[in-house]
Amino acid sequence: MLPKDAAMLLSYMNLKLRDFYPSLDAFCEDTGEDKSAIEEIISQIDYHYDGEKNRFV
Repeated sequence: MLPKDAAMLLSYMNLKLRDFYPSLDAFCEDTGEDKSAIEEIISQIDYHYDGEKNRFV
């Protein structure tokens, strides 16, 4: 289960992307999580996924 708090989710996602997954799509495929829901929650604190950096910035 993903953290509901935007700042905690940001930290969690950047860790997972850095250490385990080559992309947000790969993470979502592997875990069955909703990509748009993740992006929506994190966008509340003005962070957005950067595919080139493979992290939320």
